[in-house]
Amino acid sequence: MTIRVTVWNENVHEQESESVAERYPEGIHGAVAAGLEEDVVDVEVRTATLQEPEHGLTEDVLAETDVLVWWSHCANHEVADDVADRVVDRVHEGMGFVPLHSGKNSKPFKRLMGTTCNIKYRHGGETERIWVADPGHPIADGLEGFFEIPSTEMYGEPYDVPEPDRTVFISWFEGGEVFRSGLCYRRGRGRIFAFRPGHEEYPIFYQDEVKQVIANAVEWAAPTEGAEAVWGESEPIESIDSSADE
Repeated sequence: MTIRVTVWNENVHEQESESVAERYPEGIHGAVAAGLEEDVVDVEVRTATLQEPEHGLTEDVLAETDVLVWWSHCANHEVADDVADRVVDRVHEGMGFVPLHSGKNSKPFKRLMGTTCNIKYRHGGETERIWVADPGHPIADGLEGFFEIPSTEMYGEPYDVPEPDRTVFISWFEGGEVFRSGLCYRRGRGRIFAFRPGHEEYPIFYQDEVKQVIANAVEWAAPTEGAEAVWGESEPIESIDSSADE
């Protein structure tokens, strides 16, 4: 089955920072989309950005999206509330959602979590060692016991999110902090995987292990058919004896 993926990016740093534009000439969304087209066997990828009408996430686009991959940072507040609600509704209906890096501060993720999603952080390049904490999980397929990102921004605990269903990755940083860097959730019928790496100042989305994780996450988060859900008032399946009420 073809997985229909929309890669969303606020696309602000690429326009305001020459170094980011040089690092990601097709935008961060372009780099992530190219990685998915390379690493997922049967995938159809489109991209969308903040600057498009309805941020590129119209009802029609989301209806045709199996998994939404989301990168954002400095413009989370600029996302329209009705678009954020639209994303949340689609996750409840079964769309997968993969927020990357500061996408943890996005309106859809915070609404799905119901918490602040606050962290500690530190700018400046330092090594991140990402340990596979759940080696049997599909999102860890193809990885060794750990991999390293040579230079990145630090995220540190405490991380104000609900207890996850599974913790796939735990990061250690050169400065000594640790962080739950790969978390799985279920909301309604939708699967969510929050993945920490991806700061725009570093070429992280070209790294093979990071591309592998995102590809695995898309395959894991894609909706499955399952049983049909019936909501609202329902007729009884069996006859009900009402004589006891008399």
